[in-house]
Amino acid sequence: MEVTTDGDDAVLDLMDKLSILTDSAKYDVACTSSGSNRPGVRGAIGSACMPGICHSFAADGRCISLLKVLMTNICVYDCQYCVNRRSNDVPRAAFTPEELASLTMEFYQRNYIEGLFLSSGVLQSPDASMERMCRVLELLRGQYRFNGYIHAKAIPGCSPELVQKLGLLCDRLSVNIELPSEQSLRALAPDKTKETILRPMTEIRDTLTQNKQELAVYRHTPKFAPAGQSTQMIIGATPDTDWQILRLSESLYHKYSLKRVFYSAYIPVGNRALLPHDQPPPLLREHRLYQADWLLRFYEFKANEILDDSNPTLDPLLDPKCHWALGHLDAFPVEVNRADRSLLLRVPGIGPKSAARILTARRAGSLSFDDLKKIGVVMRRAAYFITCRGKMFPGT
Repeated sequence: MEVTTDGDDAVLDLMDKLSILTDSAKYDVACTSSGSNRPGVRGAIGSACMPGICHSFAADGRCISLLKVLMTNICVYDCQYCVNRRSNDVPRAAFTPEELASLTMEFYQRNYIEGLFLSSGVLQSPDASMERMCRVLELLRGQYRFNGYIHAKAIPGCSPELVQKLGLLCDRLSVNIELPSEQSLRALAPDKTKETILRPMTEIRDTLTQNKQELAVYRHTPKFAPAGQSTQMIIGATPDTDWQILRLSESLYHKYSLKRVFYSAYIPVGNRALLPHDQPPPLLREHRLYQADWLLRFYEFKANEILDDSNPTLDPLLDPKCHWALGHLDAFPVEVNRADRSLLLRVPGIGPKSAARILTARRAGSLSFDDLKKIGVVMRRAAYFITCRGKMFPGT
């Protein structure tokens, strides 16, 4: 990578910063569809499309990804689950806004990335860190005319004015809720409070609502975080149950209109006191929570249908939808030629797309099991829970 500097030492220093600060950002989850639909503009560089930008590979083998980096990993907070906490002995570095904006453009022009994910440790204060992040985005949007996708993380405790400013410069804003309960937050992140986290989330929600109303009146109104807001919480560092986590997620979706709640399995970083020595990171639990979250978002489930006080833990052997179906056999079998959408979505092996195709296809006549296979129903899962024309799948 070529960087215009005064000497080889400066180049080495910049690459060292890049190595440290990209590694420090690896625990932030940013693999998400953009949700932003901004076509290319004459004289500008890049665009952001609705299908999204994530860590994946195109058909031609090209990697479509974000540059995921921190402004700095120097932090005045001492959150016990964080690799960048004040008490952890790790190499520290900080980009200047000019350095990071220049690096982002060089990576984009070489087709290494298609967007930027930017977060930061708390350097001096939340406002000081947010001002540096805003400066990076101002340089990208103004001086460099960068029109691509940007996901930025607002820092809890920052002023509403900086949240507003950052939202007008990026496509998606997120505020990490960090832990599933206020008690856990007090124990592991004493420098943060529930109020300082929820305040910017409320500010983003209210501004998004106001911005939509303004856009309905005047379409040239500047868009505020057009891809919405998301959040992330640590799983497994505290004794919070899956039931508590799902209830919190459901509440966040309803109260703050979040696009996504990300779950991050706790991985010990320099301090194994948060997990027993023989306990691995709860990656399977993270996977099951994502499956349950999908049911909340797209399958019309409620949190209290998936778990409850007497059953607070997701089954590690069965996905949540199949577990629900086996616990409610009185609702099955479902006749696919008569069932409504909400009931079809309860059948293992039938998703939102295949449910919509069933509703469309059966207008022309009753469906057979062969028709369901062509539609995309996963018959090895659905066969035990459905009937076609009053008959069960042969062999079940």
